[in-house]
Amino acid sequence: MRRVPNGAVRPDYRQKIVEQGLLYNETPGPSGEIVEYWREGPFYDFTSAEIEQLHTDAETLFEMCVAAGDHMLDNGMLGRLGIPDFAWEQIARTWYDDETEPGGRSRGDFSPSVYARFDVRFDGLRPQLLEFNADTPTALPESAVIQWYWHTETGQGKDQWNAVHERLVTAWIRNIGRLRQSRPHLPGNLTIHFACDDSDESGEDLFNTEYLMETARQALEPLGCRVKFLWMNQIGAGDVAAGDHFFDADGERIHVLFKLYPWEWMTTERFARQCFRDMADPARDGTAWIEPPYKMLWSTKGLLPVLWEMYADDPLRRDLVLPAYFEHERPAWMTDYVRKPLLGREGANVTIVVDGQVRLTTPGPYDDGPFVCQAYAPLPAFPDERGASWHPVLGIWMIDGEPAGLGIRESAGLVTDNLSHFVPHTIDHSG
Repeated sequence: MRRVPNGAVRPDYRQKIVEQGLLYNETPGPSGEIVEYWREGPFYDFTSAEIEQLHTDAETLFEMCVAAGDHMLDNGMLGRLGIPDFAWEQIARTWYDDETEPGGRSRGDFSPSVYARFDVRFDGLRPQLLEFNADTPTALPESAVIQWYWHTETGQGKDQWNAVHERLVTAWIRNIGRLRQSRPHLPGNLTIHFACDDSDESGEDLFNTEYLMETARQALEPLGCRVKFLWMNQIGAGDVAAGDHFFDADGERIHVLFKLYPWEWMTTERFARQCFRDMADPARDGTAWIEPPYKMLWSTKGLLPVLWEMYADDPLRRDLVLPAYFEHERPAWMTDYVRKPLLGREGANVTIVVDGQVRLTTPGPYDDGPFVCQAYAPLPAFPDERGASWHPVLGIWMIDGEPAGLGIRESAGLVTDNLSHFVPHTIDHSG
């Protein structure tokens, strides 16, 4: 793995990425300067062996996360993860899918899940999990489309790990097909609704939602389905106890809804309990949510100490995770660590402690906690031609539970935040 600081620069790249939908390239910095999100020129180059290693280890990480989900449910950990009790039953039902208990009683029904992203530290050997962005990952169009056009137009590199778009199309076909099998009462001309929050002024959530909607359109329109967008605040709810359901601004029933809106936010909304009551009995045609409620098991940083507890003594898997503990259980020997909010986002309220002393802390809205502590493993540092150091976080896209591609964000500081840059990658040199 190497950082190439002086790759080709397309003279009209800013116009091109806007035409491709990246309308949030320019972000005001803390001093009023404009920070460009898309990096044109630098790129990261990998050997084919490194990509094969990332792919294999991502498969293993996913298996570990599945085992961790079973562990959380079997040991009654949902309250410890900050999940309200009214959501527990539906987390379990959607997790167990259509498994059956002894005696043939169904533990759940099919719950569609399309995508997620592992954020990892990588030094060229094996990835180490920093967090699992399992519920509402963004940077998807940059990874799937924009960096692919960069690769083909600049001629940089021989290849790119990027099957994201094709795999998304296939994922929609499989997931909606399975959903139809489990819910035969769904209408033949099924509408898949897509929603996000209208308070995101940058447009990033909208761009990601519209991109996913386009992949669903390509997949499902030939099968007689259609897609439809609405804002989260346009979702209407009748009286679920009286048999009502959710509907859109036009009064159309919402049978299936993809939402780019975190479950931990949804559980605090006024319709939260109604939402979980509505999905309680699939036979009564409650809304199917994508991503499903069980993603709350993975999108919390509480996953990190669970994985360490389970795999600390596993010689084959322990290298994929870092030592991690719930804050009140942090051992005295851990004096170099990163303190992260259980439900934090974009590097907010992160504290780096070295030798027991605070080295860095970031502001944000999550200072009330709770927190986890993960062993401090500095990101690799790559110098540029001006002597600055850049620290990459690799995002491995999991589409329908399988590794499908790579997106990289880099930052000048030790915490990847909302002023980080997206940098394309290639597969080029052998090794």
